[in-house]
Amino acid sequence: QYSPDSVAGADGEINPTEVTFPGCSCRSSSCTFPQCPCLSRGENYSSSLRLRLAEQQEQHFSRPVFECNSLCQCGEGCQNRLVQRGLRLRLQVFRTERKGWGVRVLEPIPRGAFVCEYAGEVLGSAEAHRRIQAQTPQEPNYIIAVREHLHDGRVMETFVDPTRIGNVGRFLNHSCEPNLFMVPVRVDSMVPKLALFAAADISAGEELSYDYSGRFNNLPETSREHKALEEENSLRKPCYCGSRTCASFLPWDSSLFSTP
Repeated sequence: QYSPDSVAGADGEINPTEVTFPGCSCRSSSCTFPQCPCLSRGENYSSSLRLRLAEQQEQHFSRPVFECNSLCQCGEGCQNRLVQRGLRLRLQVFRTERKGWGVRVLEPIPRGAFVCEYAGEVLGSAEAHRRIQAQTPQEPNYIIAVREHLHDGRVMETFVDPTRIGNVGRFLNHSCEPNLFMVPVRVDSMVPKLALFAAADISAGEELSYDYSGRFNNLPETSREHKALEEENSLRKPCYCGSRTCASFLPWDSSLFSTP
């Protein structure tokens, strides 16, 4: 079932559509920093509606992204409303030679531009682990676990499963040298939208991909992926990204296969 936005999972533990953030009282057509409380919470977009990549890379940690929400007084044209507007590019799902389905873009994409969301059922930790452990090695796994490492050492986890309900993001393949990267973007609540942005200028016809492990554009120590034992390699899926730095196998996180 196609859904442009994430929905509450079957376990009913998390509702991504619930509005819990207060809105800003900005009366201008587009909010500005530092007057807008939404913008003062974290990172924001440039005037060309692209994520500010340079500032993120200069910092030890990426700043969070908060968009203006449904309770804000600013207009729909506010430049701090980007991911919530949804897909605006012409994308095409196509059959790849070795990787099953993939996604390519039919128009050029500039670096830093929002491409699409990875949408699906938002699950609680217990249900996400239950579904992953119920899968056979032959089945494709669409469940993604996004971990945000806070400055005080806490880790926030978000689990999204587009297996039964999702959008075009579920067809994106992994690459060890990707042209997209994922950023959690918050609009109405602490449940983030898993937004994919262009890591470089992308040409029309190019296949879109991101690094499933989260290593790309992040600190290496924040990834829970470990060097798999030799006997675990039999459970892993081969990687066919074809990049010069290909790791031979798709990213592996054994913690998802253990009881939380």
